[in-house]
Amino acid sequence: MVSFKLIGGLLSAAVVVSVTALHRIPVSSQSRIYQTKSQVSFMGSNDVAPHPKGAVSYHASPDSSRFTHMMLAQGLDEPMEMAILPSLDVVIVERKGAVKLYSQKQKQLKTIAHFNVFSGIEDGLLGVAADPEFDKNHWIYFYYGVSGSRNVSNLERYEMIGDQIRMESKKILLQIPTQRTYCCHSAGYLTFDANGFLYLSTGDNTNAEEIEGHNPTDERPGRQLSDGQGTTANSKDYRGKILRIKPEPDGSYSIPDGNLFPKDGSLGYPEIYVMGCRNPFRVSVDPKNNFVYWGDVGPDTNVPAEENFLSYDEINQARRPGFFGYPYFLGNNEAFPKYDFQTKKEGPGQDPLHVTNHSPNNSGVRDLPPAQPAMIWYGKGESKRWPLVGKGGASAMAGPVYYRDLYPDAKYRLPAYYDGKLFIYDWIRKWVMAVSLDENGNYAGMEPFLPHLKLAAPMDMKIAPDGAIYMLAYGTNWFAKNTDAALMRVEYSEGNRNPIADIQLDKQYGAAPMAVVLSAAKSKDYDSGDKLKFEWTIGTKKASGPSLKHIFTKAGVYDIALTVSDQKGGKGVATMQVKVGNTPPVVSITSMANKSFYWDNAVFDYSISIKDPEDKAINRSAVTSSFNYLPFGKDLATVLSGAGHGNLKYAAAEKLYASLDCKACHTPDTKSIGPPLNQIAQRYNEKEGAAEKLAEKIIKGGSGNWGTYPMPPHADLSKSEALEITRYILSLAEKKKQLPFKGRIALSEHIGQGKQGAYVLQAAYTDQGANAIEPLKSSSHIVLRDPLIQMEDYEEGSANVVIATINTGYISSIWARNGKYVSFKHIDLTHVKKVRIRLQQQGAGGLIKLRQGDSKGVVIGSLAVPAGQPKDVKTDWKEFDINITPSSGFKDLYFTFSNPDLSKSGLFFVDWILFEH
Repeated sequence: MVSFKLIGGLLSAAVVVSVTALHRIPVSSQSRIYQTKSQVSFMGSNDVAPHPKGAVSYHASPDSSRFTHMMLAQGLDEPMEMAILPSLDVVIVERKGAVKLYSQKQKQLKTIAHFNVFSGIEDGLLGVAADPEFDKNHWIYFYYGVSGSRNVSNLERYEMIGDQIRMESKKILLQIPTQRTYCCHSAGYLTFDANGFLYLSTGDNTNAEEIEGHNPTDERPGRQLSDGQGTTANSKDYRGKILRIKPEPDGSYSIPDGNLFPKDGSLGYPEIYVMGCRNPFRVSVDPKNNFVYWGDVGPDTNVPAEENFLSYDEINQARRPGFFGYPYFLGNNEAFPKYDFQTKKEGPGQDPLHVTNHSPNNSGVRDLPPAQPAMIWYGKGESKRWPLVGKGGASAMAGPVYYRDLYPDAKYRLPAYYDGKLFIYDWIRKWVMAVSLDENGNYAGMEPFLPHLKLAAPMDMKIAPDGAIYMLAYGTNWFAKNTDAALMRVEYSEGNRNPIADIQLDKQYGAAPMAVVLSAAKSKDYDSGDKLKFEWTIGTKKASGPSLKHIFTKAGVYDIALTVSDQKGGKGVATMQVKVGNTPPVVSITSMANKSFYWDNAVFDYSISIKDPEDKAINRSAVTSSFNYLPFGKDLATVLSGAGHGNLKYAAAEKLYASLDCKACHTPDTKSIGPPLNQIAQRYNEKEGAAEKLAEKIIKGGSGNWGTYPMPPHADLSKSEALEITRYILSLAEKKKQLPFKGRIALSEHIGQGKQGAYVLQAAYTDQGANAIEPLKSSSHIVLRDPLIQMEDYEEGSANVVIATINTGYISSIWARNGKYVSFKHIDLTHVKKVRIRLQQQGAGGLIKLRQGDSKGVVIGSLAVPAGQPKDVKTDWKEFDINITPSSGFKDLYFTFSNPDLSKSGLFFVDWILFEH
């Protein structure tokens, strides 16, 4: 808030701040802040790498406008990993078994194969990698859970010729025995190093729920599936590991020199390179020094630790083979206490330099290598060491290490600024970081990488041969096909910047034949003066031009790609889908009453109409309608956009819920890691004190009510915020009262509730789908707000907002100056006869004109304001009426201010306006 001094009874012009000007204050997109922290040794060395503690540095990173991101494909079904081929075609595997190919030339995505997979728990088709010599041997590798009664996952190799995978060429390199009784942790990532060695990550495949707030080390008889000592800490088990092999031409493999255990298998499986992992979900290998990096997804425990609980996610670095601690240690080798699941008593934790595995479920060596600490680790709360990583649910991932000299002729290679940096990302928190390493490979700092890229759960990140970055986004909802699950390409241009392609459609759904107008008008180029060329691919057809009209004659799903190029060779790509065969329903609400404002004890009549060409009859059970008074009116647009599943009364709480990490474990209708919200609502509905009990659990965390998988705490939420969330969840069990299609409603609920509320009438309909196109939902609403509007809340204009501090209070108003205006959009004047206006005669005076359409539109009312000087700026405000020409329907209203004497600048101050019927 800006305070202003009163000078001689007048507000000084020097201290008036224009709202419009505030929006134009430039903010540098090039400055970045990153934090450096101390880090302990790696690989068991006793040397500590010195680093500044808590130092914050400012560095100029490359201009973000030089990064062009292109959405190549959308609507994927649980994408897991991608392989970029030498042709820049991209092979994508989806967890349920589909193999898809994005064609760089055709700018289209198609399914080229399907594996018959076991996709329960977290299993499925998880990994894909192209051989380093793919252009010569055409080998491609897959890792997946094999369907059927055998609990195994296979690493297999196939030949890929063109866009066909020759399924008969199958070679099974490795089989990993698993258990499919309990969730979780399958990992399954595939990658190669510079020597042609293939790495496969495997999760610990251990019961992650029944651990009683501790680590999974349950040694009781019959509980071996809850004992990670039998998997990740077992040298003769493939799970909870990173394996390293050398594929051979005949479809077998050999063991490279330098793995963790001898090649004869006497101490452990010779394929093991790293052990002691929980869920090493994403792995990369430094192409110069072969350091292995991976993100290990952490547990949820109640064990106190350096930062809250011992529930860290980790970014690990292996400079050589080793044991990385789990299930005995996390983070900086913080030890779990030895927990006896029989007696429920804790004992001392192990020494990281002398680790032993005495579990009856261990079939490997008892004495393990020294435990190695993580490079970066962070829990559910705010991190003191690495504050940039944020807080909440987490899922750490490791991406590539970038070296600019490995892309000498690459058109889109990244700038030298990123040379030697490691990219890491978080699937739940949706950020990407560039991690700086010193000359010895020690952590030196981190900073956000392109934070404006709004990725919906980044799943994979790779650098293509041409230097571009490819990113795979999983999408919003777990275990589901998501419209925001996508393949993205990011290009960097040092000289000429790539154009940014943008597709605008007048419709995306409809019945055949369907005419669609496609426009590239919002495409842009940051290099002024560039001449842009627009090329379209619509299915198999080509077209050009900044806009065009295309008629789709048959039902189906059509891929549209727009390539925008400049005269210097820069290109940008955008894609979108048009779905022909189902028309969105049309929902309309009509009324004879005013549709913008409410007045005391007025009556609002309404009529709801629903039409859908494909539905033979409107399914009443698919109609939702409600009428609510909400005590908050100013943020209504945000609220309406966030109300997806529940009562509009709780839309603000639903939006708050959606901003938290809770949605990563709880979906509205289907089971994920946690129970669905509807099921929670049914269990606790109408139970006394349920809202308070659930709110406390949200804040403090807990486990035991829905299994033993712990829920992380949210200590930063206030009690009132947590209560609002629980009330929203409990509202899902309420039987939603549907309005009749026609009715009359007395407007009285607002009386005594202040001036910030609004009535909302909302109606929606979801059709039945048609011609293989999914069901579509349409909605309509009418918002009735208080007829008194603060003038400073104008939507568009050139007048200045001032805030005058007077004693302990303040007055906020607009300063009407010669030639200025303010506007309020989409106002219904039905039954409105006059506008009352509150102003202060402080200045030259002038004329107020109320216009329709724009600032020079038809005048429907006016008021002459005499010049004046207030005796008391706090109390000397007057109300005047502006009679207006009768009108109906929605209009944009403009208040213009003028004085014939152009030398007079300040005219008067206006506080509010009141629409009267």
